[in-house]
Amino acid sequence: MTDSAGTPAEPDDTAEHAAGDGSGAGGGGRGGGGRKRRRRRSMRWVALGVSLLVVLVSGIGWWLYRKLEGNITTDLTAVEELERYDRERPLPAPHGAQNILLIGSDSRAGADNGKYGRDKGVQRSDTTILLHIAGDRRSVTAVSVPRDLLVGIPSCRTAQGTRSLPRYAQFNSAFALGGAACTIRTVERLTGVRIDHHMVVDFHGFKSMVDAVGGVTVCLPASIDDADAHLRLKAGKQTLNGEQALGYVRARKSLGNGSDTERMDRQQQFLGALFNKVQSNGVLLNPARLYPVLDAATSSLTTDPGLDSLRDLFDLARSLRGVPTERVQFLTVPRRSYPYDPNRDVLAQPAASRLFERLRKDAPVRVVPKETTASTGRDTDRDSGTGSQNPSATPTFSGTNATSARCK
Repeated sequence: MTDSAGTPAEPDDTAEHAAGDGSGAGGGGRGGGGRKRRRRRSMRWVALGVSLLVVLVSGIGWWLYRKLEGNITTDLTAVEELERYDRERPLPAPHGAQNILLIGSDSRAGADNGKYGRDKGVQRSDTTILLHIAGDRRSVTAVSVPRDLLVGIPSCRTAQGTRSLPRYAQFNSAFALGGAACTIRTVERLTGVRIDHHMVVDFHGFKSMVDAVGGVTVCLPASIDDADAHLRLKAGKQTLNGEQALGYVRARKSLGNGSDTERMDRQQQFLGALFNKVQSNGVLLNPARLYPVLDAATSSLTTDPGLDSLRDLFDLARSLRGVPTERVQFLTVPRRSYPYDPNRDVLAQPAASRLFERLRKDAPVRVVPKETTASTGRDTDRDSGTGSQNPSATPTFSGTNATSARCK
């Protein structure tokens, strides 16, 4: 088609547009409009499906979060008792350092705990560890307090609401007298270190934690057959499940010389191996692995309000994520045999005072293997401490670190 001047006319697209809206002849236009409507309906269904999925995932996440938080028991009784004596408690550690008291209860109450013996109405601190987290979050020092250590225990509020008399007694009786609050006050009087938080875990919680990480590998110098500890293992490299691990850290009669000293050494080695397992498996960075560990960790956990939420526990775990394995150190309070009873211990001075001063000031603590200090004649298995005569030098204490817990 041309115009009056003979030049080609621009194509008229009016008819094409008319056909496109479905009003023209033929079925092509109506089919295009139908496809658009179907696409719009499909997009609405996709959007609805995604919205429902988001709501579902959010609901499951919230339910899991509430379930984990519901596992934790908050120890308000201890908080009230400690507030009563707040003026006489030590000052907080400097530099943002934290001190957490870990208490392993031997209570036979609760799930699966009765089979470990009687005394269901009595709970004692089977294991107590003062965990010092340095202010720069580059080191962790775990100090075991022997349960047979003789200490001054203050007057404490008992479960019956009465108050006990001050006494000089075995350390683990503080927990039996007045629970976590009495143990905390005893440790603070003993060390001068203020306890910021505390955690109490029973047998069941310990086993669940080990099972949640898929077991923990230890190296056994000899086979073990201990009916009291429910433990039978061959010598060599062994991966222990929760039940086996509990027997391993609690056994006394069939391992070594049967002393509490060797038992604490095994506990420290095992905790180092557990730390290695968590670090190497990337548990803290993998939600699929982290959830069962958190579920196990919280299932039998009693703690103060400062650590009774998942956010608090996650922040604590995250702060420890960058600690080098060799800077996770374990040692026992320097002590020696009590002159009037060889089955009891007392603090070894001046080593104990030097250690407590380092913790109070958030100063470096140097830990070396027992063999090293013993070979110099400066240390023994029970009289552990430092032989440094230079006040400006970093005191040396016998112990171990998480690296040495690895099987060679």
